[in-house]
Amino acid sequence: MFVIYSCNDYNLFHFFTQRETALTLQHSNMTSSSTDNRSIAIWLLICCATIFGMIILGGVTRLTGSGLSMVEWAPIMGILPPMNQAEWQEAFLLYQQYPEYQLKNFHMSLDDFKSIFWFEYGHRILGRSIGVIFLLPFLYFLFRGMIEKSLRPKLIAMFVLGGLQGLMGWYMVKSGLVNDPHVSQYRLTAHLGLAIIIYAYMFWVTLDLLYPAIDENARERNLKAARRSSIITGIIFITILSGGFVAGTRAGFAFNTFPLMDGRLIPAGLFEMSPLWRNFFENIVTVQFNHRLMATLLFFIVPAFWWSLKNTQQESHIRTGANLLLAALALQITLGISTLLLVVPVTIAAAHQAGAVILLTTSIFLSHQLRGRTAHP
Repeated sequence: MFVIYSCNDYNLFHFFTQRETALTLQHSNMTSSSTDNRSIAIWLLICCATIFGMIILGGVTRLTGSGLSMVEWAPIMGILPPMNQAEWQEAFLLYQQYPEYQLKNFHMSLDDFKSIFWFEYGHRILGRSIGVIFLLPFLYFLFRGMIEKSLRPKLIAMFVLGGLQGLMGWYMVKSGLVNDPHVSQYRLTAHLGLAIIIYAYMFWVTLDLLYPAIDENARERNLKAARRSSIITGIIFITILSGGFVAGTRAGFAFNTFPLMDGRLIPAGLFEMSPLWRNFFENIVTVQFNHRLMATLLFFIVPAFWWSLKNTQQESHIRTGANLLLAALALQITLGISTLLLVVPVTIAAAHQAGAVILLTTSIFLSHQLRGRTAHP
């Protein structure tokens, strides 16, 4: 009897010991995975902040007319700027061979050239820096086994998109190194749009890492709100693209009154180009009107959406996201109107571009939270 009892007791002890060890290992693995994801999320947030700076600096480069000052694309050898007077003269002579100098900036001195060169140089160097900031930590996390298998394709896609963005940037610049020293608004908007897509995708993946769990009840409860939020995010993105066409056609320098355009709510000449589709991308009247129209649409639907969330029982982080979205919209509309009325001053126009990215960021965050994502299981 005693022997049988001892064996059973030993078996039970062995069973519970193994189970406790397994649970401890599982908890340790979960804790390690959570720590790894948090580290990766911090790295991606740094990348997002750098891309944000890249978008703003790109806008300043455009606003100061600096984008065509570097007429060669040398991804590796072009890292160092001119280091002495002879190298500066060589860079300036190279610039003088292209139409922007010959037709627009023929009065420019070497010092004037330096002032536009540094903006474009900074833009290109920051772009290369983003590649390094992304690639080196990615390789470190990969070799340390810290990246989950499901996350690896997403990170690789980000890197590939970043490379394509560099090619798109040069493709855009090339459009201005021709007889007409004017960057194509189509290529400019494509360059801006791809940057926004990379930023948005990276930020969404970061949120997935910071909020890994899903509350199914909250997800089901907020399904309709999540869909509406996604629509708003899409409209914000389209509005940003329409802003790219405003910048590309210099439409912001025309009709510097608000809310009327040339004394009318609906200006004359909206569809004077043929075929019809050209008006939406080349006619400065239509381009500016469309941008105003998209902004006005957001002016109405975002407060209405905010009010609908305010009058339902929502978690504090969703209420915070809704409040941030409304505040970002108010700031962005103020900056947009100011940019227009003051005839596109560089500082306010650059702030307006930054405000667009901030508005998109708050909308993405709110959309993510409405899908029942939470930081804790």
